[in-house]
Amino acid sequence: MKVQEKRRLTEREKLEKREKKRHARQEHMVKRVQKEFEALEKEKACMAKVEVATVTEAEQVSTVSIAVPGSIMDNAQSPELRTYLAGQIARAACIFQVDEVIVFDDYGPNNQVMDRLTTIQTTDGSSSARRCCIQLARILQYLECPQYLRKYFFPIHNDLKFCGLLNPLDSQHHLRQQSEFVFREGIVTNKPTKGSKAGAYVNVGLLNDVLVDTKLEENLRVTVKLPDGADLKSKKIRAKVVPPSQPRQETGIYWGYTVRIANSLSEVFTKSPYRGGYDMTVGTSDRGTNVHEVEAKSLSYRHALIVFGGVLGLEPALDNDQKLTADTVEDLFDVYLNTVPTQGSRTIRTEEAILISMAALGDKLNPVNVPKPFTSFEAIPQSQDTGIKQYAFNEKRTKGPPPALDATNNPRPVPISRRQPPQPVTPAVDKYGDMSRFD
Repeated sequence: MKVQEKRRLTEREKLEKREKKRHARQEHMVKRVQKEFEALEKEKACMAKVEVATVTEAEQVSTVSIAVPGSIMDNAQSPELRTYLAGQIARAACIFQVDEVIVFDDYGPNNQVMDRLTTIQTTDGSSSARRCCIQLARILQYLECPQYLRKYFFPIHNDLKFCGLLNPLDSQHHLRQQSEFVFREGIVTNKPTKGSKAGAYVNVGLLNDVLVDTKLEENLRVTVKLPDGADLKSKKIRAKVVPPSQPRQETGIYWGYTVRIANSLSEVFTKSPYRGGYDMTVGTSDRGTNVHEVEAKSLSYRHALIVFGGVLGLEPALDNDQKLTADTVEDLFDVYLNTVPTQGSRTIRTEEAILISMAALGDKLNPVNVPKPFTSFEAIPQSQDTGIKQYAFNEKRTKGPPPALDATNNPRPVPISRRQPPQPVTPAVDKYGDMSRFD
């Protein structure tokens, strides 16, 4: 009787085992079908038409531009310090979400004959200026460019020799390969398109190039918009070229700054890329009005310009510019401010003035069109250098009291002894006698 019961139990277990295997096979098949369906949907999304919202001029996001003299590079004592100085300016522009950085020559065109002129490519085309201005502009461009595009736009150059020493901008538009964000920066390749339709392939930092429906010039930097939900590993992604201001207009993300060269202080105002120029200009100097006396949200603007002086301030830039007829520097600006009214140092360096002034003007500026609050942080990389992931990891580890470690760094908890009362210390006996007379 006992033998028969044992045999029945074994058969029941076999049936249960077969049933579990059958369920496991079914679940595996369901997951496989779901994965194939998701891949098919992503493949369809790659071919979907990209919709771009049209933006009128009145709805464009308000911008902030800063103007920096190139002569501050000559004040640095070594090539390494000149490079680091430019890196500090780039970091400040990225931190405060500056849209345009203008490098102007405060020596003026009359003094340019004493220094050899060099050329650089900017958004305005080819620009010629003194070497200090060109070097500052080139380093600013290099740091703003996403890492996967730098080898195409920046060949080996002496001005970029020490850029490896600089802190990265870690800007929001510096995307990684796995970042699932709809906007990307890219370069037009020479890969031919199939068929008779106009188009071009763009390298946007993914495994494969994306196809845009516009015929573009080779080696051109463009901003593209990808379809929503597209498979980033697909070879059939169809994208659309958009203006560089479109990402911030639609999502509120900071999309870097542009660099412009001005050969004089007057060109900072007259060659503005915005229609109508800058409607609110701010000059910074220790001779200006106390910034704390300015009311909050009183500086309303669509396109603001903040100008910083060099070693001797903005006065030499006015004296060397023959096109400006103003008697004083204060007459050039709508507002002339002293952002550090109680400075302890006799001078404030330009890279320090940018950080201090942008922080002091934060609650004074009142943009007409504020960008949307950016919320898609999961779609852009969060660098571990910023401490975000490391902070969260440490916070999880420090929920409870940390276990004590022994002297050999063994993670095994060891008992903690109670503190003993201090014992009297007996003075050491000097075997050489009293040597205090030699102290």
